[in-house]
Amino acid sequence: MNEEEKQKFKQAIDEALKVLYRGGVILYPTDTVWGLGCDATNSEAVRRIFEIKRRADSKAMLSLVDAVGRVDYYFSRVPEIAWDLWEVADKPLTLILPRARNVAPELIADDGTMGMRITNEPVSHTLCARLKRPLVSTSANISGQPTARCFADISDEIKQAVDYIIPLRQNETSNPAPSGIIKVGDGGEIKVIR
Repeated sequence: MNEEEKQKFKQAIDEALKVLYRGGVILYPTDTVWGLGCDATNSEAVRRIFEIKRRADSKAMLSLVDAVGRVDYYFSRVPEIAWDLWEVADKPLTLILPRARNVAPELIADDGTMGMRITNEPVSHTLCARLKRPLVSTSANISGQPTARCFADISDEIKQAVDYIIPLRQNETSNPAPSGIIKVGDGGEIKVIR
């Protein structure tokens, strides 16, 4: 990044953080597709994302963190196999883990599980690192409609419903795959979802 790009990146992150700290919803690029995001510990903000997506709140949303060291705080016990799965993953991997805690209750499924992914993509990684909390990440589309693979695919309805749109990576036209999803049971049993 040149100096101008670094400044634009810093300004975008600073502005997004102001919105997240006050309970707002952002539209941002992730390590997979563009996502709707908010502070995963803020119930009101999480409920707003459900409203924006017109999604039943029984359909859980995942959260992103910037480092493996943050995961333990959000689950009372992480099955050992989870660490191995993240370590060997060669693409973005969401793990649905048991015994979720310390997040908005709306993010925890009825069985006590929650999806979490460790992101290395610069925008989402920096947001998570600076927020110091998980960042909700759900595809930027109305529930039931096709996933927006790039910024140009995101509907005006979604764009107008958020409080801030990150002005980075908007011209990319790649077609990123969604993350892999594996559910890990309390005893270490695994079930590949996607």
